[in-house]
Amino acid sequence: LSLFLSLSFSLSLFLFSPFLQTSSTMASKVSFKITLASDPKLPYKVLGVPESTPFLHVMKFACSEFKVPESSSAILTKEGVAINPDQTAGTIFLKYGSELSLIPRDRVG
Repeated sequence: LSLFLSLSFSLSLFLFSPFLQTSSTMASKVSFKITLASDPKLPYKVLGVPESTPFLHVMKFACSEFKVPESSSAILTKEGVAINPDQTAGTIFLKYGSELSLIPRDRVG
């Protein structure tokens, strides 16, 4: 009986493994190199997220990684243009690229 259960479990894993592989690779990912612009050493983090992730979540995570308050921070492009975080990560990646800066708003100006 245990051999039968073991074989049936292995067979079910074999049959469903293509489904499991395709479902995990269906979501395309984008990567962002986010630099903390307020630090003279310019530390950075590379974050890889699914394209459909709200960019606000990416920004909140970056703020927590750099230990800066998210309520008073902004994400900027290399050119210094502020990004509206109410978009998906895929949209931000296509519009602005992967290199972004995080700056606390008390340092702006």
